[in-house]
Amino acid sequence: MVKELDENGDLPEHVGWLLWQANRAWLQDFVGAMHAAGHGWFSDARAALMGHIPRDGIRQSALIERVGTSKQAVQQVLDGLEAEGVIARVPDPGDRRGRLVRYTDRGRAALRDADRVKAEIERRYAQRIGPDRMAALSEALRALGQGG
Repeated sequence: MVKELDENGDLPEHVGWLLWQANRAWLQDFVGAMHAAGHGWFSDARAALMGHIPRDGIRQSALIERVGTSKQAVQQVLDGLEAEGVIARVPDPGDRRGRLVRYTDRGRAALRDADRVKAEIERRYAQRIGPDRMAALSEALRALGQGG
């Protein structure tokens, strides 16, 4: 139920705002844990882009399409990840003009740590709200993410 902005200056409360707040809290937990795991280069923007790069790599042009932001924005984040040794851009053997974005050993190590961190966050959430509510939350978010 939407709570309208009142005269006291309280912020409105609606599902979009709650989802945004929950997302911000999750990202802070995730990035903080990745830093604690030794990945000081990790950030929200880098995590968002890495989430679109399959473990076996992707053509850079396909990544730009998948992300849905500007070519320059994607290239800027890729430049940073490449400088940190997380990804490598290599020639596409199927198209001399194309480039493939692939994880390096350092990038694959970060992905393994990210998998562990995400599982730990989910375990903490399940402890906090209970396993049934956690399962229901996951199911509801999947349904919302499918649109329709």
